[in-house]
Amino acid sequence: FVGVGGGNDFQWCFSQVKGAIDEDVAEADIISTVEFNYSGELLATGDKGGRVVIFQREQESKNRPHSRGEYNVYSTFQSHEPEFDYLKSLEIEEKINKIRWLPQQNAAHSLLSTNDKTIKLWKISQRDKRAEGYNLKDEDGRLRDPFRITSLRVPVLLPMDRMVEASPRRIFANAHTYHINSISVNSDHETYLSADDLRVNLWHLEITDRSFNIVDIKPANMEELTEVITAAECHPHQCNVFVYSSSKGTIRLCDMRAAALCDRQSKFFEEPEDPSSRSFFSEIISSISDVKFSHSGRYMMTRDYLSVKVWDLNMENRPVETYQVHEYLRSKLCSLYENDCIFDKFECCWNGADSAIMTGSYNNFFRMFDRNTRRDITLEASRENSKPRAILKARKVSTGGKRKKDEISVDSLDFNKKILHTAWHPKENVIAVAATNNLYIFQDKIN
Repeated sequence: FVGVGGGNDFQWCFSQVKGAIDEDVAEADIISTVEFNYSGELLATGDKGGRVVIFQREQESKNRPHSRGEYNVYSTFQSHEPEFDYLKSLEIEEKINKIRWLPQQNAAHSLLSTNDKTIKLWKISQRDKRAEGYNLKDEDGRLRDPFRITSLRVPVLLPMDRMVEASPRRIFANAHTYHINSISVNSDHETYLSADDLRVNLWHLEITDRSFNIVDIKPANMEELTEVITAAECHPHQCNVFVYSSSKGTIRLCDMRAAALCDRQSKFFEEPEDPSSRSFFSEIISSISDVKFSHSGRYMMTRDYLSVKVWDLNMENRPVETYQVHEYLRSKLCSLYENDCIFDKFECCWNGADSAIMTGSYNNFFRMFDRNTRRDITLEASRENSKPRAILKARKVSTGGKRKKDEISVDSLDFNKKILHTAWHPKENVIAVAATNNLYIFQDKIN
């Protein structure tokens, strides 16, 4: 894929796959979110069963200095359990909607995970030493008789097998009436925001019993409701700025310095619709499923059903770049509506240098776009191609009657196989792609 790696021979190759080979996938095992931490050394996944699995990158081997470390399981823990809201007779699923890492402050790591209603702050720490030689306790942990203690011992630290512990430090609950769709850690590293269909709340990481409601679009009469909030994110450098997107395809940028309740946006981003292309599905496919600021903070990217758009924060009337993800599905919108696929929420991500973007599609395809050369490529996450260091072949979809040898017909795409969640290493060309219950990791080919 020319451009992203800076050379003309840049290619993606298979690194590893984590997951089961079962054809009958258990609902609880389906991956629902993927996120690298700030250094890229840890990779967290959440699934529909409420579990969080953290992978750690192994150190490079001295025997093979040119090979880069693989990601192996570091910690697995149950983050959320199924609950029942007795007042509303409503089941609350344990499914992890989002995971967000906090910057590392000490030896331990911290992350936020959320299901539909409750956000939890987890501390992940490890121990590889144990203390021995207590004065008041025996070696098996029982208290000693104080009258039999005749000498003072100095405890010593002895090496032990590494043990990773995940402990919940804070639980932020009871602040959302509707399902939480986004959490985002602020650049001050003290606050974060959470968004549901109609409200955005601002939390302090140390305070669990209250939050500030900074956006509320709930109308007095719910019959007048015309749009819902679909995603929200904090600016990477300015702690007072955040954006939220809507089901109408609009993005609002708000400044918390202007007002405590950001009902009036500072900037309003919307691309006018071409009346000639309007159809029954126009409103559905214009709904934004994800919004992400670039690392520089100058741009933001939005994903709707058929395309990815890059917006300059200084230009509100139209995006500066538009990339068609799977335009060949426009003729299939009717059947996609009938099987509910048209409501799928695809995510998108930037590479570390903001020079390329990635998002998912159907048939376990995922798309990459180089912003400098305007080239794009379609790749596939599949077990058939999962040989170590195997170079991924570009896939092409045929829309016409005649198709070439390497092309796949649009009619034979599998809409049950979809790449909704992707993540890009913040510093290197390593990507993680979630395909149902499998996590695929790819990296650029090193000559």
